[in-house]
Parts: sequence; C-alpha cells; structure tokens
Amino acid sequence: MASFLFAAAGFVLASIAVGLFRIFYSGEAADCMMAAQLIGTGGVAVLLLLSVATDTPSIVDVALMLALLAAFASVGFVGGARGGVPKVTKGDDE
Repeated sequence: MASFLFAAAGFVLASIAVGLFRIFYSGEAADCMMAAQLIGTGGVAVLLLLSVATDTPSIVDVALMLALLAAFASVGFVGGARGGVPKVTKGDDE
C-alpha cells in the first residue's frame, strides 16, 4: 500500500510541476493565481499522502499550514485586484 501512496504522491508532484510551468510562462495574473492555488492544493495532497505512507503524523501539521498559507494568498490576490484597502483621507473619522 505504501508504494501505491508514493506513486500517487509522485503523480500529484508531476501535476505541480506543470503548474509551475504555467506560472513562469503566463502573463495573466489570474492564471498565475490559479496555478499557485494548484500548487498549494497539490502540496497539501502530497504531504498527506506521504504522511500516511511513512506513518508520520507530524507531516499533517505542515500540510495544514500550507493550506492556510494558500488561502491567505488567494485572499491577498483578491484584495489586490480590487484595489486593496481604501485610503483614509483627512476628516473621514469625524
């Protein structure tokens, strides 16, 4: 069973490599963000597969942190696409 999990992790890692290729050779910001989400999701999948295959539960913690960072990256992208935080001008707080 462990060899199958390692093979599945290798397949997911290959799809991540395709996503990296897309990031490096794309001009669209949305395409780059979607590829970054693919890398985040694929990285979580690889880490979870390796955690089960090697019977190392601490790898799950790393996978959860990667998922959290990927979510923050997409939120930051959306905030940047909308113009970010509005500027406060003098007199708005009164």
